[in-house]
Parts: sequence; structure tokens; C-alpha cells
Amino acid sequence: MRWLNSGLRRDVCVLLAGESYRQQQLKVALEDRYGDRVDADRFRRALERLVDAGFVEREVDGIHDVYALTDAGREGVEAQCEWMCERLD
Repeated sequence: MRWLNSGLRRDVCVLLAGESYRQQQLKVALEDRYGDRVDADRFRRALERLVDAGFVEREVDGIHDVYALTDAGREGVEAQCEWMCERLD
């Protein structure tokens, strides 16, 4: 799956596999994982690409956008996980 060739997009999907996030919460969770800041513009572009590709859905919750993984996104994360586990065995 082409979208998985971006580590940032892949990691966004991995986080969303566990729960939905508001945009800022998702960015902070990534920064906590990386131990470094994530460029805001790069992060927004990655989210938009995932939404446009149908792997992530955006829902407006008041003034916040909430992001969740779609079925297609979950399939991608599961395939990536399976591929990684095969390599580690």
C-alpha cells in the first residue's frame, strides 16, 4: 500500500488504530512517541492525504476535528503489522 511508504502517515494510522483523536492530541501523541517536535504543516498535509485516500475519516466535533481510522486504514495497519512480525520471526 503506497500510503505506508510515509513513516509519519503510517504512525498516524497506528495511533488511530487504538482510538480517535482530536488533531492536536494526535500531534502531541506523535511528538511523545518520537521524542521530538513534528512540523505542523507536514503533519496537517499527512492527515489530509490520509483523509483524501480514505484511510482516515474526519468528523467535526464543535470547533475541533476528530480523526478516526477507516476500515481501509485498519486493513493497512494490520497488513503492515503482519509484514513486520514476519520479518522479526
